[in-house]
Amino acid sequence: MAITPLDQTPALIVVDLQKGIAGLPSIHPIEQVVGNSARLAAAFRERELPVVLVNVTGGAPGRTENPARSRSFPADFAELLPELDRQPTDVLISKQRWGAFTGTALHDTLQELGVTQVVLTGVATHIGVESTARSAAELGYNVVLVTDAMTANDADAHVNSVERIFPRLGERGTTQDVLDLLQKA
Repeated sequence: MAITPLDQTPALIVVDLQKGIAGLPSIHPIEQVVGNSARLAAAFRERELPVVLVNVTGGAPGRTENPARSRSFPADFAELLPELDRQPTDVLISKQRWGAFTGTALHDTLQELGVTQVVLTGVATHIGVESTARSAAELGYNVVLVTDAMTANDADAHVNSVERIFPRLGERGTTQDVLDLLQKA
């Protein structure tokens, strides 16, 4: 489904574009994902719309048989990529779960800002982005998924999210689609 006009107060949520993740293999060039996310962030800021930058700082508590969950992160792992040009007005959400809503103040913050719609970008499509989108839909937000501003390390998982899951959660479009809608608003 194409993106319908944006709500009066949408928020951009950029998921896990940070140093410790950007260097991992991905099916789409990370530079493109970061560049498109940065363009959207600049456009949202220009219109004084909320920009939420999400980073992952640890894993959920529980069993740790999976070495990826039990290892400690390098010191700069959670640092946001400089291309995002973090501003004092941006909301920073640090998470320890896949999605940005669970165990964080994201929902309360968006409610305080009057946000009714979220525009999602980031990595990984089938993990952080999808988990955040699922929670957003369950919480009643209108969800927009910017498919050229996200990637994953697994092509099948990425395609499954984009083609099968995302149409059930919201609207899909490109960076340019969102920029055009912001221009019209």
